[in-house]
Amino acid sequence: MEILDLNHVALHVQDVAASCRFYEDVLNLPPMARPAFTFPGAWFRIGPVQQLHLIGERTNPVVAEPRGNHFAVRVKSIRAAEADLKAKQVTFAGPKQRPDGMWQIFVRDPDGHVVELTELPDLD
Repeated sequence: MEILDLNHVALHVQDVAASCRFYEDVLNLPPMARPAFTFPGAWFRIGPVQQLHLIGERTNPVVAEPRGNHFAVRVKSIRAAEADLKAKQVTFAGPKQRPDGMWQIFVRDPDGHVVELTELPDLD
C-alpha cells in the first residue's frame, strides 16, 4: 500500500450551522459542495486538496485537550492569525513556540474540538 496524502478530517458536531459559522467566519475556510447524504453536514476546503467534513447530530460532549485529539492547519503568519482571532474576539491559547521553532495557536470550535494553527520556522 502507498499512502498518497491526507484527504479529509471529519468532525462530529452538534449544531452544523454554528460549526459552519466558526470554520467559515473565524478560520476563513471556503465551503465546498457536499453530496446529498441522508444526514446533516457540511464540507470545507483546507488548502489546495484537503477537506474538513462536518457531520451533524452529535449528542455527547467533546472531551479534547490540546495535547490530545486535535488537527493542525498551517498559516502564513502566526502573528496575523493572532491579530485576526483577537479582532473577531475569539478565545485562544498562544502563540507559543515549540523547541523546533514551529509557532502554535490553539483554538476550540463550538463543540470544543481543538484546532491548532501553525507557522513553520524560518529555515533560511
